[in-house]
This record gives sequence, structure tokens and C-alpha cells, in this order.
Amino acid sequence: MARPRVVLDANALLLPFQFRINLDLELARLLGACDVFVPESVVRELERLRGREGKAALRLAAKYALHATTLAGDAAVIDAAKALRAHVVTSDRELLARLRDASIPRITLRSKSHLVLEG
Repeated sequence: MARPRVVLDANALLLPFQFRINLDLELARLLGACDVFVPESVVRELERLRGREGKAALRLAAKYALHATTLAGDAAVIDAAKALRAHVVTSDRELLARLRDASIPRITLRSKSHLVLEG
């Protein structure tokens, strides 16, 4: 059986530094061993962020597989999720709604303390 796949958006990569969440442990708790991907556009978005959290999120992104895309923003995350048949980790309400409409499984922050699987 194939390992579950997960796509991270920019705010998912900031969660560990904003809420002290261990992303890897939370994903393992929800899905077991999984493959994690970051769209190239998310890396470009993180490169534009200033400050310690942005730089830390960029370092975190580097430990995951890069997903090539020519799209930007939410479109790149949705495209990657469809192409990889993956879950998406995000707290972005607009993106969550678009993922729900596209029947893409979502993982989001709950109670500022843990991740939950939706869909």
C-alpha cells in the first residue's frame, strides 16, 4: 500500500513557529509514515517573508520534497494535491473552502494545539 502524501502551504510551514506544533509528529499521528511535498511557489512565497519565522519556515521547507509548478499561490497547492493525490495542510480559510469544493482531504489546526483531518 502506498504511503499517504501531504502538500504543505506557506502557513502550514509557519505553524511550528507560531504555535509550537511539531509538524512531523502531528502528521505521523494522523497518517502514519507519509511523504511530504512543498510546491515551488510556496518556497518563493517564504523567500519573500521577512523575519525569523519566515527564515525558519524556509529551512523547514527544505527538508521536504519540492513539487515543480508554474502556478502561484493557492492554485499551485491545489494542483499539487490533485497531481499527487495528497492531503493538504493549511489554516487558510479561503483555501480550505476551495479544497472542500474540490473534494481534496484537508488537515488543519484545531485549538492552536494540534492538527485534525477533514474530508
